[in-house]
Formats: sequence, C-alpha cells, structure tokens
Amino acid sequence: MDQPKNVLISSNATTVRTLYQALASGNTNISGLIATDLEWWFHGPHNCQHMMKMLTGQSSPSDFKFQPRSMDAIDHDCVIVEGWDGAQVYWVHVWTLKDGVITQFREYFNTWLTVRDLRPLNCLTSTTLWQSHPQDLAQRSLPELMLAI
Repeated sequence: MDQPKNVLISSNATTVRTLYQALASGNTNISGLIATDLEWWFHGPHNCQHMMKMLTGQSSPSDFKFQPRSMDAIDHDCVIVEGWDGAQVYWVHVWTLKDGVITQFREYFNTWLTVRDLRPLNCLTSTTLWQSHPQDLAQRSLPELMLAI
C-alpha cells in the first residue's frame, strides 16, 4: 500500500536532515541514506565540490561546514536545501529520493536556482516549485539557472 504524499515528503526531509546532521558531527557512516549508484551533478567552480569531497572521504567536516538555512520538501521525491555564509558562499542542494534513499544529488555553488515543474502535457504552462531565497545575498550578482523537473 502506498504511503500518503505528505508522509513521504516528511520522511524524505527527515532522511536529508539526518544526512546533514551526520556530516556535521563527522559521522561518515551514512550507508542506507544514499544509494551506492548515486547520480551526481555539480554547477560551480571545480574547486568548490565540497559535498562530493565530503561524501567520498576526501575532506572532513572542518574543511567546509554545511549549515542549512532552509530545507523545503517539494513534490513527493525532492528535498531542496539552501545555505549561505555572509557574502562569500551560497549553495543549493537538490536531493531526489526513491523509497527513502537518496538516488540523485544536484549541487549548485554560488548560483541562484529556480525549480519549475514541466511535467504537465502542456509544457507551455509550468509551475514554479521553488526559488532561491536571496536574503543576505540579495545585493550579490550570481548566475541564475532553471532546473526543470
């Protein structure tokens, strides 16, 4: 029997929150949270692939601290996490989950992001599901991307 959509969304957000908590504490035992064949996508300067380095053991939590400022579960399989550190660093992580396990990860570093739903048959009318929250980075000029799902 399928779980109600709101239960899946809550469960997915809990999985992603657990991942960030584990990484912040230096706990690298995250098996069960992430699929072994994780699909990965990165946008930003090559030397800023901090999450990849963290998950593959090439860096430690002291090298770069992911401190999420917002976490939004959208749709039934997607969790978007956003963080920024003053005027220097802004990042967005888009996690896709299947059956409670993270199967896809998109990392955007110093890039504004808009997520739009293009799945309806009539792609001329799409829905914005999520947008970057500039807050203390509002005056900063960053490239903008649209993620279509």
